[in-house]
Amino acid sequence: MSTLIIAVLSFIGFIVAYNTYGKWLARKIFGLDPEAKVPSQELKDGVDYVPTKKEIIFGHHFTSIAGTGPIVGPAIAVFWGWLPALLWVVLGSVFIGAVHDFGALVVSLRNRGQSVGEVAGRMIGPRAKFLFLIVLFIGLTIVLAIFGLVIALIFSIYPESVLSVWIEIPLAVAIGIWIYRRGGNILIPSIIALGIMYIAIVVGAYVLPIDLNKWFGIKLFSSSFMNVVVIWTLVLFVYCFIASVLPVWTLLQPRDFINSHQLVLALALLVLGLAVAGFTGKADLFSSAPAIAKDIPPDAPPIWPFLFITIACGAVSGFHCMVSSGTSSKQVASEEDAQYVGYGAMLLEGGLAVVVIIACCAGIGMGIFTRTPDLASAGGYRFQPVLMEGSSEAVAKHEAWRDRYATTSTQNNEDGTTSVVGGWESHTLGKKVGAFVEGGGNFLAALGIPLKMGIAIMAVLVASFAATTLDTATRLQRYVIDELAQTVNFKPLMNRYTATAFALILAAAVALFQGPRGPGSGGLTLWPLFGATNQLLAGLAFMVIVFYLIRRNKPIWFAFLPMVVMLLMPAWAMLHQMFNPETGWLFEGKYLLFVFGLVVEGLQFWMIAEGVIAWRNARGNYPELPPLETIPAD
Repeated sequence: MSTLIIAVLSFIGFIVAYNTYGKWLARKIFGLDPEAKVPSQELKDGVDYVPTKKEIIFGHHFTSIAGTGPIVGPAIAVFWGWLPALLWVVLGSVFIGAVHDFGALVVSLRNRGQSVGEVAGRMIGPRAKFLFLIVLFIGLTIVLAIFGLVIALIFSIYPESVLSVWIEIPLAVAIGIWIYRRGGNILIPSIIALGIMYIAIVVGAYVLPIDLNKWFGIKLFSSSFMNVVVIWTLVLFVYCFIASVLPVWTLLQPRDFINSHQLVLALALLVLGLAVAGFTGKADLFSSAPAIAKDIPPDAPPIWPFLFITIACGAVSGFHCMVSSGTSSKQVASEEDAQYVGYGAMLLEGGLAVVVIIACCAGIGMGIFTRTPDLASAGGYRFQPVLMEGSSEAVAKHEAWRDRYATTSTQNNEDGTTSVVGGWESHTLGKKVGAFVEGGGNFLAALGIPLKMGIAIMAVLVASFAATTLDTATRLQRYVIDELAQTVNFKPLMNRYTATAFALILAAAVALFQGPRGPGSGGLTLWPLFGATNQLLAGLAFMVIVFYLIRRNKPIWFAFLPMVVMLLMPAWAMLHQMFNPETGWLFEGKYLLFVFGLVVEGLQFWMIAEGVIAWRNARGNYPELPPLETIPAD
C-alpha cells in the first residue's frame, strides 16, 4: 500500500504544480497571448513550420523529449537508493525541468522559431551563439551515436519488440497523408494504428520474434562488423535520413501521436498493475530496495553531484531545449498552447520517471526472470522465474533487487571462458533498461497479462521512444549544422539534405568504430561525456532565458537559481571525471575523454564570461528582430 501511496502523491504533486506554478509562469511572467504571431503561421512552409493542434504537438514534443532518458537515468540512479532519486525527479521536474522546457519554447516562439543557440547570439552576444551551437553539436553527436546502440540492445534482448516498432512507420505515413492531404481526423486512425501495433506485439511475442542471432547466427557484439549493433545502427541511420528531411506532417507528427497513445496506455496499465500489486502486498518499495543505499562499490561516483547528472531527462535535460526551440516552436499554433506543451510534457515525463523508479525497485522485487532456450514454447523463448533464497518474503524481494543491481557479475566470453566484471561500469545502460522492462512486466503480470506479453509491451515502449528521439535528434542536428554553416558562411551545409547527411555520417563514424565491446560500440567511448554535457546545455539554456527576461524587465529569480544549479553541477561532475586521482580520465589514460572534457569545460566558462560581460547593459535593452525579408532562407 505504501508503494501506491508514494506514486499517487507524486502524481498529485505534478497536477497541482501544473495548475498553480505553471499557470503563474504562463500568465504573470511570460504573459502568453493567444493573438500573438507565432512562427508556424508567420513562416509556414509545409516542411518544418506547420501550424499544429496542441494535442498533436504535445504527442510529438513528449515522445521526443522522453526517449529512453527518463528510463535509463532513473533506472541507474536507484543504485544510490530510491528516495534521493524520487525527490529529485519530483522537485526537479516541477521547479527546474518544466521551467527550462517551457521557457525555451516561449523564447523560441517569440524569436521566429530560432533555436536557443541562435537566440543566444542576440540575447548575450555573437560569440555566445557560436559557443552554444558547438555544445549543441557535440551533445547531439553523442546522442545519435549512442541511441543506435540502445535500440540494438533492445532488439537483441527482446526480439519480440522488433515487428511492432517497424510496423508503426508505414502506419504513421498513411495517417499523415490521410490528415494533411485528405483532411481526415487523426484520433481514430491513430487509435486503430495503436491496436495494430499491439497485434504486432502478440505476433512478435508468440509467433515471429525477429532475432538476428537465432535466424542468421549474428551476435550482438563481435570483433567483426557483421554484428547486431552495426546492422541495426546502419538501418536506423538510413531511416533517420529519410524521416528527418520529410515534412513533419508526413511521419514525425503522426508517429509521435501514436506513441503518445502508447505511453498513456502503458502508463495506465503500469499504474493499475502497481495498484493491484501494492494492495496485495506483492510489490513493496520499502522491502525491495534501500531508500538510501550504503553498499556502493569504490569506483562508483559520489551521489553529489552525479545523482543530478545521471537522472537527466527524468528531472531536467538540456536536450529538451533543442526540442522546444528546434521542432516544437515551429509547429505550435498559438502561444497559449505553450504551457500545455512545454510545462505539461515535462511533468508527464517526471511521472514516467516516478513509475520507472518504482518498477526498478518494487517491480523487480516481485521476481526476476531469465530467458532460456525452449524450442517447445512459442517464439523459441520462455521467461522462467528465478528462485530466491531467503528466510522471509521481504528478504526475497530485496535479494531480487540486489541480483539486478549487483556490483559484480560474471560475463561469458567468446572463447567459452567466464570472467568477473563489476563496479560502476557494469551497472549502466543495457542492464538497467532491462530492469525497467522486466520490473514493468511484473506490474502488468499482476493484472493477469501473460508475463511474456507484458515484457514485450514494455520493450516496444522503450524501443519506440528511443527511435523517436533518434529521428528527432537528427532533424535537430540538421538545424544546428545549418545555423553553424550560416555563422561561418559555408553554403554547402545550408542545404537540408547535405546537412542531414553530414550529421549522420559523423554520428555513424563515432558509433561504428571499435569501441569497448567491438565495432558498433564506439558510442560507449564518448557516453561518459553525455551526462555532464547534456546538463550543461540546460544551464546554458537557462542563461538565455534569464537574459531574455532581464532584457524585458521581467522577474528572473525563478530561472536564475536553476541556472546556477545547472551550471555548477555539470562542471563539478565533469571536473571530478577528469581529475579524480583514483578514477579520473587523466590518471586512467583516457585521453580522448579528457580532451573532450577540457573542450566542453572551456566552452562553458567562456560562455559564462560572455554572460558576465553582457549583464551590465542587459536590463531593459531588448534587441528587436530584423525585418523578416532579411533572414536567409533555408
